[in-house]
Amino acid sequence: MDNIIVAENIVRSFPVPGAVPGSREDFQALKGISLQVPPRSLAILRGRSGSGKTTLMNILSALDQPTRGKVWLQGREITALSENARDKLRRGSIGFIFQSVSLIPLMSAYENVEFALRLAGVKQGRRERAEECLKLVGLGNRMHHMPQEMSGGEQQRVAIARAVAHRPDIIFADEPTGELDSATAMSVMGLFRELVEKEGVTIVMTTHDMGLIGAGDMVFELRDGMLVDGDSDKTETEDR
Repeated sequence: MDNIIVAENIVRSFPVPGAVPGSREDFQALKGISLQVPPRSLAILRGRSGSGKTTLMNILSALDQPTRGKVWLQGREITALSENARDKLRRGSIGFIFQSVSLIPLMSAYENVEFALRLAGVKQGRRERAEECLKLVGLGNRMHHMPQEMSGGEQQRVAIARAVAHRPDIIFADEPTGELDSATAMSVMGLFRELVEKEGVTIVMTTHDMGLIGAGDMVFELRDGMLVDGDSDKTETEDR
């Protein structure tokens, strides 16, 4: 089975203020990361704040470019694409979920999801698909409520419905449970597993919460910009 994501020797450097560009004084956020993620799986990038997990996810999702290294999505080298091609890829094949759900406050749950379908260029069946996705995340009876009428967990479920609505192949979720209580966070993880099984998507998420990693098919632990553990055995590691 071919891997849906392949990263090879990813380095990401940022200039230090006052330093000569490209000098050894540049800050290396990622220091040669290589990993593979199979399709229809839930992969977790785990690490403390500042470990490099969000930087890595931004590169894997075509939001950022590495200083060195290559990334392939579905066999296509995205690090060689133009910005326009990368934008088209993000709109068509990728879904995003963030810690801050960023729902449009003047739109209902249904309208938020339907609007995302419009942005993705979906021409037909938007109403049916929006309703289907909201029912999938357990909000079939709440789809016409406004964001301010919903709990934090419900708002995150709307964000998940929005991310999956255009049928992406991959969803990237950056600390999607960071602002949720433990019970709601576990509920979201259960929903992710359901999406992998029912929608056939691959989900890559970041977290610093050890209590969530058991839900992943694989866990990649980052520390100081390096991969210190990465396989499909859901190995638990401790902060040092």
